[in-house]
Amino acid sequence: MGSVDKTFFLLSRGGDTLIVQIYVDIIFGGSSHALVSSFAEQMSREFEMSLMGPKRTFVHQAKYTRDILKKFEMGDSKPMTTSMSTNTALDADEDGEAVDQKEFRWMIGSLLYLMATRPDIQFAVCLCARYQASPRTSHRQNVKRIFRYLKFTPELGLWYSSGYSLSLRGFSDADHAGCRIDRKSTSSTCQLLGTSLVWRFCALERLQVEGVDNALIKGEIESQWTGLIDLLV
Repeated sequence: MGSVDKTFFLLSRGGDTLIVQIYVDIIFGGSSHALVSSFAEQMSREFEMSLMGPKRTFVHQAKYTRDILKKFEMGDSKPMTTSMSTNTALDADEDGEAVDQKEFRWMIGSLLYLMATRPDIQFAVCLCARYQASPRTSHRQNVKRIFRYLKFTPELGLWYSSGYSLSLRGFSDADHAGCRIDRKSTSSTCQLLGTSLVWRFCALERLQVEGVDNALIKGEIESQWTGLIDLLV
C-alpha cells in the first residue's frame, strides 16, 4: 500500500511487479504477463470485466445498465443521444411539483454506481444529485433523460491497453462563472496513462474568481501521485 495514496498498491514477486490503483475504477498492470493474468482472473470472478486478449481490457457495466433501465421502467423509453441538453439550467424549482424523494434518491444512487465506468454521465448525474433533498418534477425529468441516454449507449465502458506509450498526460479546464444559477465555475481534470484514462474529476468551484486557477491546481495535485507510475514502469 502506498504511503501517500492508500488506494495505490504494489506487489513484488520473483523480480516482477504488479501495480494496482483502486478508487472507483480498478487500474492494474505489471512487468509479468502471468502475474497480470492471475490478478485479472481473480478480479473477473468478482466484477463484470471483458478481457480482450493478453494486453487489452474493456471494463463495462452493460448488464447493470440494462438492469436499472428495467428497474425504473425505462427499458422501453425513447433513446436520447445526449445525457443532458446544452440549454438545461436546473435550479431548486421551489414552485414545481414535488416527487417521491425515496425513488429519486434510488435513481441517483444507481447512476452514481454506474459512473465507475461511465465518466460521460458524471456531470449530468452530479448536477441532478444536488436536488435530492427536495426533488421536483423537473429534476426527475432530467434524471430520466440520463436513463434514456443509457438506453442509447448501454455498452459504453473504459478501454485499457498496455500496447502503447506509458507517457503521463494531464488535462484541466474550467468555464469561469459558467453556471447560470449561481455563477460558479465548473472545473474538470483528467489524467491519461498512454491512451488509458486513469483519473478524472469534475466539480463546481466555490471560489468563483479563482475557478480556472483551481482547475490547474487540482490537475497538478493529481499528477503528483499518478506520476509515481512513470517511476515504476
